[in-house]
Amino acid sequence: MTDRTLLHTFDQSIPNLNGANILVTGGTGTFGKSFAETVSRLFSPQRLIIFSRDEFKQSEMQAAYPTERFPFMRFFVGDVRDHGRLEMAMRDVDIVVHAAALKQVPTAEYNPFECINTNVLGAENVVRAAIGARVAKVIALSTDKATNPINLYGASKLASDKIFVAANNLSGDDGTIFSVVRYGNVVGSRGSVVLLYHKLVAEGAKSIPVTDLRMTRFWITVNQGVNFVLSSLETMTGGEIFVPKIPSMKIKDLAKAIAPEIPMEVIGIRPGEKIHEIMITDNDARHTWELEDRYIIAPSFQFWSNEPFTPKDGQKVGDGFTYASDTNDRWLDAASFVALLKTSADK
Repeated sequence: MTDRTLLHTFDQSIPNLNGANILVTGGTGTFGKSFAETVSRLFSPQRLIIFSRDEFKQSEMQAAYPTERFPFMRFFVGDVRDHGRLEMAMRDVDIVVHAAALKQVPTAEYNPFECINTNVLGAENVVRAAIGARVAKVIALSTDKATNPINLYGASKLASDKIFVAANNLSGDDGTIFSVVRYGNVVGSRGSVVLLYHKLVAEGAKSIPVTDLRMTRFWITVNQGVNFVLSSLETMTGGEIFVPKIPSMKIKDLAKAIAPEIPMEVIGIRPGEKIHEIMITDNDARHTWELEDRYIIAPSFQFWSNEPFTPKDGQKVGDGFTYASDTNDRWLDAASFVALLKTSADK
Protein backbone atom coordinates (compact mmCIF):
# COMPACT_ATOMS: atom_id res chain seq x y z
CA MET A 1 0.00 0.00 0.00
CA THR A 2 2.87 2.34 -0.65
CA ASP A 3 1.13 4.89 -2.86
CA ARG A 4 -1.87 5.23 -0.57
CA THR A 5 0.24 5.88 2.52
CA LEU A 6 2.19 8.61 0.76
CA LEU A 7 -1.09 10.38 0.02
CA HIS A 8 -2.27 10.34 3.66
CA THR A 9 -2.28 13.94 4.83
CA PHE A 10 -4.72 13.53 7.75
CA ASP A 11 -6.26 16.90 6.95
CA GLN A 12 -9.80 15.80 6.15
CA SER A 13 -11.23 17.32 9.33
CA ILE A 14 -8.82 20.00 10.53
CA PRO A 15 -10.59 22.42 12.91
CA ASN A 16 -11.07 26.11 12.23
CA LEU A 17 -8.60 27.84 14.54
CA ASN A 18 -9.42 31.41 13.57
CA GLY A 19 -9.70 33.44 16.76
CA ALA A 20 -8.51 30.59 18.99
CA ASN A 21 -5.94 30.89 21.77
CA ILE A 22 -3.45 28.04 21.40
CA LEU A 23 -0.41 27.06 23.47
CA VAL A 24 2.27 24.59 22.38
CA THR A 25 4.68 23.23 24.98
CA GLY A 26 8.07 22.37 23.54
CA GLY A 27 7.14 24.86 20.85
CA THR A 28 10.68 25.39 19.54
CA GLY A 29 11.17 21.70 18.71
CA THR A 30 10.68 20.03 15.33
CA PHE A 31 6.96 19.51 15.85
CA GLY A 32 6.35 22.90 17.44
CA LYS A 33 7.97 24.82 14.63
CA SER A 34 6.04 22.91 11.98
CA PHE A 35 2.81 23.32 13.95
CA ALA A 36 3.36 27.08 14.15
CA GLU A 37 4.09 27.28 10.42
CA THR A 38 0.94 25.33 9.54
CA VAL A 39 -1.37 27.23 11.87
CA SER A 40 0.00 30.65 10.91
CA ARG A 41 -0.35 29.79 7.21
CA LEU A 42 -3.91 28.46 7.40
CA PHE A 43 -5.51 30.48 10.19
CA SER A 44 -5.57 33.74 12.12
CA PRO A 45 -5.62 32.69 15.77
CA GLN A 46 -6.08 35.18 18.55
CA ARG A 47 -2.83 33.96 20.10
CA LEU A 48 -0.37 31.19 19.29
CA ILE A 49 1.85 30.80 22.34
CA ILE A 50 5.22 29.09 21.95
CA PHE A 51 6.17 27.74 25.38
CA SER A 52 9.69 26.37 25.79
CA ARG A 53 12.72 26.72 28.03
CA ASP A 54 15.36 27.57 25.39
CA GLU A 55 15.62 31.34 25.00
CA PHE A 56 18.06 31.08 22.08
CA LYS A 57 15.75 28.84 20.03
CA GLN A 58 12.89 31.18 20.91
CA SER A 59 14.82 34.21 19.66
CA GLU A 60 15.62 32.38 16.42
CA MET A 61 11.99 31.38 15.94
CA GLN A 62 10.73 34.85 16.88
CA ALA A 63 12.88 36.36 14.12
CA ALA A 64 10.96 34.23 11.59
CA TYR A 65 7.63 35.65 12.81
CA PRO A 66 7.90 39.47 12.82
CA THR A 67 5.14 41.11 14.85
CA GLU A 68 3.85 43.24 11.99
CA ARG A 69 3.05 40.10 9.97
CA PHE A 70 2.24 37.72 12.82
CA PRO A 71 0.68 39.80 15.61
CA PHE A 72 -0.81 36.68 17.21
CA MET A 73 2.56 35.02 17.98
CA ARG A 74 3.64 34.95 21.62
CA PHE A 75 6.83 33.52 23.09
CA PHE A 76 6.85 32.29 26.69
CA VAL A 77 10.12 31.14 28.24
CA GLY A 78 9.13 28.44 30.68
CA ASP A 79 9.54 24.81 31.69
CA VAL A 80 6.79 22.22 32.08
CA ARG A 81 8.39 21.40 35.43
CA ASP A 82 7.21 24.82 36.64
CA HIS A 83 3.52 24.58 37.46
CA GLY A 84 3.21 28.28 38.26
CA ARG A 85 4.65 29.34 34.92
CA LEU A 86 2.28 26.98 33.10
CA GLU A 87 -0.68 28.44 34.98
CA MET A 88 0.35 31.93 33.92
CA ALA A 89 0.88 30.90 30.29
CA MET A 90 -2.50 29.12 30.05
CA ARG A 91 -4.69 32.04 31.08
CA ASP A 92 -7.56 32.35 28.57
CA VAL A 93 -6.10 29.54 26.43
CA ASP A 94 -8.54 27.33 24.49
CA ILE A 95 -6.24 24.57 23.21
CA VAL A 96 -2.99 23.11 24.54
CA VAL A 97 -0.74 20.86 22.45
CA HIS A 98 1.78 19.20 24.75
CA ALA A 99 4.93 18.37 22.77
CA ALA A 100 7.61 19.02 25.42
CA ALA A 101 9.57 15.94 26.45
CA LEU A 102 13.01 14.61 27.17
CA LYS A 103 13.27 12.18 24.24
CA GLN A 104 16.77 10.74 23.79
CA VAL A 105 16.88 7.15 25.09
CA PRO A 106 20.53 7.17 26.35
CA THR A 107 20.06 10.60 27.93
CA ALA A 108 17.01 9.39 29.84
CA GLU A 109 18.86 6.30 31.07
CA TYR A 110 21.82 8.35 32.31
CA ASN A 111 19.62 11.08 33.80
CA PRO A 112 16.56 9.20 35.09
CA PHE A 113 15.39 11.85 37.56
CA GLU A 114 15.48 14.50 34.84
CA CYS A 115 13.45 12.26 32.53
CA ILE A 116 10.80 11.67 35.19
CA ASN A 117 10.68 15.34 36.17
CA THR A 118 10.01 16.43 32.59
CA ASN A 119 8.00 13.59 31.09
CA VAL A 120 5.92 12.47 34.08
CA LEU A 121 5.77 15.33 36.58
CA GLY A 122 5.69 17.77 33.69
CA ALA A 123 2.61 15.96 32.35
CA GLU A 124 0.95 16.31 35.74
CA ASN A 125 1.75 20.03 35.77
CA VAL A 126 0.19 20.48 32.33
CA VAL A 127 -2.97 18.67 33.48
CA ARG A 128 -3.30 20.69 36.69
CA ALA A 129 -2.65 24.01 34.95
CA ALA A 130 -5.09 23.23 32.12
CA ILE A 131 -7.88 22.28 34.52
CA GLY A 132 -7.21 25.37 36.63
CA ALA A 133 -7.32 27.62 33.55
CA ARG A 134 -10.40 25.82 32.18
CA VAL A 135 -8.70 25.09 28.88
CA ALA A 136 -11.18 23.44 26.50
CA LYS A 137 -8.92 20.78 24.93
CA VAL A 138 -5.48 19.31 25.63
CA ILE A 139 -3.80 16.85 23.30
CA ALA A 140 -0.47 15.26 24.22
CA LEU A 141 2.12 13.80 21.87
CA SER A 142 3.29 10.28 22.63
CA THR A 143 5.54 7.72 20.94
CA ASP A 144 5.56 4.12 19.80
CA LYS A 145 8.19 3.55 22.51
CA ALA A 146 5.43 3.96 25.12
CA THR A 147 3.94 0.62 24.05
CA ASN A 148 5.49 -2.34 25.89
CA PRO A 149 8.40 -0.07 26.90
CA ILE A 150 11.90 -1.44 27.46
CA ASN A 151 13.63 1.86 28.25
CA LEU A 152 12.96 4.70 30.68
CA TYR A 153 11.94 7.14 27.97
CA GLY A 154 9.22 4.75 26.79
CA ALA A 155 8.12 3.98 30.35
CA SER A 156 7.91 7.69 31.19
CA LYS A 157 5.79 8.35 28.11
CA LEU A 158 3.50 5.43 29.01
CA ALA A 159 3.04 7.04 32.42
CA SER A 160 2.39 10.38 30.70
CA ASP A 161 -0.24 8.78 28.45
CA LYS A 162 -1.99 7.31 31.50
CA ILE A 163 -1.92 10.71 33.22
CA PHE A 164 -3.55 12.48 30.29
CA VAL A 165 -6.23 9.83 29.82
CA ALA A 166 -7.03 9.76 33.54
CA ALA A 167 -7.11 13.58 33.64
CA ASN A 168 -10.63 13.36 32.23
CA ASN A 169 -11.68 11.98 35.62
CA LEU A 170 -10.50 15.18 37.29
CA SER A 171 -11.90 17.84 35.01
CA GLY A 172 -15.62 17.21 35.48
CA ASP A 173 -18.48 17.00 33.01
CA ASP A 174 -17.96 20.48 31.58
CA GLY A 175 -14.20 20.83 32.13
CA THR A 176 -11.10 20.25 30.06
CA ILE A 177 -10.98 17.18 27.83
CA PHE A 178 -7.68 15.35 27.34
CA SER A 179 -6.51 12.97 24.61
CA VAL A 180 -3.24 11.53 23.29
CA VAL A 181 -1.65 11.13 19.85
CA ARG A 182 0.85 8.28 19.40
CA TYR A 183 3.01 7.84 16.32
CA GLY A 184 6.42 6.58 15.17
CA ASN A 185 9.70 8.03 13.93
CA VAL A 186 9.50 11.49 12.36
CA VAL A 187 11.40 11.91 9.09
CA GLY A 188 14.09 14.55 9.54
CA SER A 189 13.47 15.31 13.22
CA ARG A 190 16.41 16.16 15.46
CA GLY A 191 18.30 13.00 16.37
CA SER A 192 16.78 11.06 13.47
CA VAL A 193 18.84 8.34 11.80
CA VAL A 194 17.87 10.01 8.50
CA LEU A 195 19.87 13.11 9.42
CA LEU A 196 22.76 10.94 10.61
CA TYR A 197 22.90 9.08 7.29
CA HIS A 198 22.77 12.30 5.28
CA LYS A 199 25.60 13.70 7.41
CA LEU A 200 27.73 10.61 6.86
CA VAL A 201 27.17 10.77 3.10
CA ALA A 202 28.13 14.46 3.03
CA GLU A 203 31.30 13.68 4.99
CA GLY A 204 32.32 10.92 2.58
CA ALA A 205 31.87 8.02 4.99
CA LYS A 206 33.19 4.65 3.87
CA SER A 207 30.30 2.73 5.46
CA ILE A 208 26.81 3.32 6.85
CA PRO A 209 26.11 1.88 10.32
CA VAL A 210 23.06 -0.37 10.67
CA THR A 211 22.27 -1.83 14.07
CA ASP A 212 20.41 -4.92 12.84
CA LEU A 213 19.40 -5.94 9.32
CA ARG A 214 16.00 -7.15 10.58
CA MET A 215 15.10 -3.85 12.23
CA THR A 216 11.90 -2.06 11.16
CA ARG A 217 10.39 1.27 12.15
CA PHE A 218 7.20 3.26 11.56
CA TRP A 219 7.72 6.54 9.64
CA ILE A 220 5.75 9.77 9.43
CA THR A 221 6.64 13.24 8.16
CA VAL A 222 6.41 16.17 10.55
CA ASN A 223 3.73 17.73 8.33
CA GLN A 224 1.67 14.53 8.52
CA GLY A 225 2.17 14.56 12.29
CA VAL A 226 0.92 18.15 12.59
CA ASN A 227 -2.14 17.44 10.46
CA PHE A 228 -2.84 14.28 12.43
CA VAL A 229 -2.78 16.23 15.69
CA LEU A 230 -5.06 18.91 14.22
CA SER A 231 -7.58 16.38 12.92
CA SER A 232 -7.51 14.55 16.26
CA LEU A 233 -8.22 17.87 18.01
CA GLU A 234 -11.31 18.23 15.86
CA THR A 235 -12.78 14.81 16.69
CA MET A 236 -11.55 14.13 20.25
CA THR A 237 -14.13 13.56 22.97
CA GLY A 238 -11.67 12.80 25.78
CA GLY A 239 -9.59 9.78 26.77
CA GLU A 240 -8.71 8.50 23.29
CA ILE A 241 -5.25 7.53 22.09
CA PHE A 242 -5.14 8.29 18.36
CA VAL A 243 -2.76 6.16 16.25
CA PRO A 244 -2.24 6.99 12.55
CA LYS A 245 -2.00 4.41 9.80
CA ILE A 246 1.54 5.04 8.58
CA PRO A 247 4.07 2.95 6.67
CA SER A 248 6.96 0.86 7.97
CA MET A 249 10.42 0.48 6.53
CA LYS A 250 13.40 -1.76 7.15
CA ILE A 251 16.40 0.20 8.39
CA LYS A 252 18.62 -1.55 5.85
CA ASP A 253 16.31 -0.34 3.04
CA LEU A 254 16.42 3.18 4.48
CA ALA A 255 20.22 3.08 4.41
CA LYS A 256 20.15 1.92 0.78
CA ALA A 257 17.69 4.68 -0.13
CA ILE A 258 19.91 7.42 1.30
CA ALA A 259 23.34 5.97 0.46
CA PRO A 260 22.91 3.39 -2.32
CA GLU A 261 26.62 3.32 -3.18
CA ILE A 262 27.98 3.01 0.35
CA PRO A 263 28.25 -0.42 2.01
CA MET A 264 26.45 -1.08 5.30
CA GLU A 265 28.24 -2.04 8.49
CA VAL A 266 26.24 -4.00 11.06
CA ILE A 267 27.17 -2.56 14.47
CA GLY A 268 24.72 -4.43 16.72
CA ILE A 269 21.55 -3.36 18.44
CA ARG A 270 21.97 -0.57 20.97
CA PRO A 271 20.91 -0.81 24.63
CA GLY A 272 17.24 0.08 25.14
CA GLU A 273 16.40 -0.52 21.48
CA LYS A 274 13.85 -2.92 19.97
CA ILE A 275 14.11 -4.85 16.71
CA HIS A 276 10.55 -3.79 15.88
CA GLU A 277 8.25 -1.14 17.34
CA ILE A 278 4.61 -1.63 18.25
CA MET A 279 1.86 0.94 18.67
CA ILE A 280 -1.13 -1.26 19.54
CA THR A 281 -0.79 -4.50 21.52
CA ASP A 282 -3.15 -7.46 21.49
CA ASN A 283 -4.30 -6.39 24.95
CA ASP A 284 -5.16 -2.93 23.60
CA ALA A 285 -7.13 -4.59 20.79
CA ARG A 286 -10.05 -5.30 23.11
CA HIS A 287 -10.88 -1.59 23.13
CA THR A 288 -9.40 -0.41 19.81
CA TRP A 289 -11.42 0.94 16.91
CA GLU A 290 -10.37 1.20 13.27
CA LEU A 291 -11.20 4.17 11.04
CA GLU A 292 -10.14 4.82 7.46
CA ASP A 293 -6.87 6.57 8.28
CA ARG A 294 -6.27 5.75 11.97
CA TYR A 295 -6.90 3.57 14.97
CA ILE A 296 -8.39 4.84 18.23
CA ILE A 297 -7.56 3.14 21.51
CA ALA A 298 -10.50 3.81 23.80
CA PRO A 299 -9.86 4.30 27.52
CA SER A 300 -10.00 1.02 29.42
CA PHE A 301 -11.06 2.90 32.57
CA GLN A 302 -13.67 5.54 31.77
CA PHE A 303 -14.86 6.66 35.19
CA TRP A 304 -15.99 10.05 33.86
CA SER A 305 -18.75 8.68 31.63
CA ASN A 306 -21.30 5.88 31.64
CA GLU A 307 -21.68 6.11 27.86
CA PRO A 308 -19.83 3.42 25.87
CA PHE A 309 -17.08 4.79 23.62
CA THR A 310 -18.19 4.52 19.98
CA PRO A 311 -16.36 6.68 17.44
CA LYS A 312 -18.21 7.81 14.34
CA ASP A 313 -17.55 5.66 11.25
CA GLY A 314 -15.39 3.22 13.23
CA GLN A 315 -15.45 -0.53 13.79
CA LYS A 316 -13.80 -2.69 16.45
CA VAL A 317 -10.64 -4.53 15.50
CA GLY A 318 -10.55 -8.29 15.93
CA ASP A 319 -9.26 -10.24 18.90
CA GLY A 320 -5.51 -10.66 18.85
CA PHE A 321 -4.99 -7.62 16.59
CA THR A 322 -1.62 -5.87 16.89
CA TYR A 323 -0.17 -2.90 15.07
CA ALA A 324 3.57 -3.43 14.78
CA SER A 325 6.24 -2.19 12.39
CA ASP A 326 7.17 -5.68 11.19
CA THR A 327 3.60 -6.91 10.52
CA ASN A 328 2.31 -3.66 9.07
CA ASP A 329 0.55 -3.86 5.68
CA ARG A 330 1.94 -0.48 4.58
CA TRP A 331 5.57 -0.40 3.50
CA LEU A 332 8.08 2.04 2.07
CA ASP A 333 10.65 0.94 -0.47
CA ALA A 334 13.68 3.03 -1.48
CA ALA A 335 11.80 4.98 -4.17
CA SER A 336 8.79 5.77 -2.02
CA PHE A 337 11.02 6.81 0.88
CA VAL A 338 12.91 9.24 -1.34
CA ALA A 339 9.53 10.63 -2.41
CA LEU A 340 8.52 10.93 1.25
CA LEU A 341 11.76 12.81 1.98
CA LYS A 342 11.01 15.20 -0.86
CA THR A 343 7.47 15.72 0.41
CA SER A 344 8.87 16.48 3.85
CA ALA A 345 11.43 18.93 2.44
CA ASP A 346 8.83 20.68 0.30
CA LYS A 347 6.72 21.35 3.40
